[in-house]
Amino acid sequence: MSKYHRPQKWFEAIVDKLGGEDSAMSFLRGELIVVPNPSCFLVWKTIRIGTGLKTPDEFQSALKYMGMKIGAWGKDLLGRPSFSVSEEETELDLVNVSVGELGFFNNTSLLDIFQKVLDFGLQLCPAEVGPQLRLQHTNQPKRQWLMIGMEPIIGSDGNPYIFFVAEGHDEHWLHAHHGEFGRLWDANKRFIFVRPRQIT
Repeated sequence: MSKYHRPQKWFEAIVDKLGGEDSAMSFLRGELIVVPNPSCFLVWKTIRIGTGLKTPDEFQSALKYMGMKIGAWGKDLLGRPSFSVSEEETELDLVNVSVGELGFFNNTSLLDIFQKVLDFGLQLCPAEVGPQLRLQHTNQPKRQWLMIGMEPIIGSDGNPYIFFVAEGHDEHWLHAHHGEFGRLWDANKRFIFVRPRQIT
């Protein structure tokens, strides 16, 4: 069925889902904001943090043992005072989402991206997710770059950075990218965030 020829019942179902005609009109005027539940975002990968690795040397040794590479700025972030690790081993459910899938077009600021995911009920990643994801994401597709949606860390040059994991030339890398909140990102760039688990 063409997306341009939906049956009337399809549109009626949308109106009902929004709470009736008045609510639908409010939605079209931009007065009603529909916020999805975090569970709408599928878990892409579950990783563990707080695995016992604590120091920059321990992370670098683990990466080397796994045959993985670390860029200069990735190494720099591991050694910054604001980089911390979990004291307890914890599982985190991660989502892998593009800027476009969040509802943005090109040239979206990091601040707007972060605000949108927080509005959706997702969470920013602890910085430890960067190196731990690199160690645990061993089958990363070729030429894939995944930015870590995290609070930026100030590097040794005084500028903010965020981790990213990448595959290039058959090598798995932990890198860091400029993380100014005003920096703009295109719709195809993919970010990793935490999907909180429901408390039962």
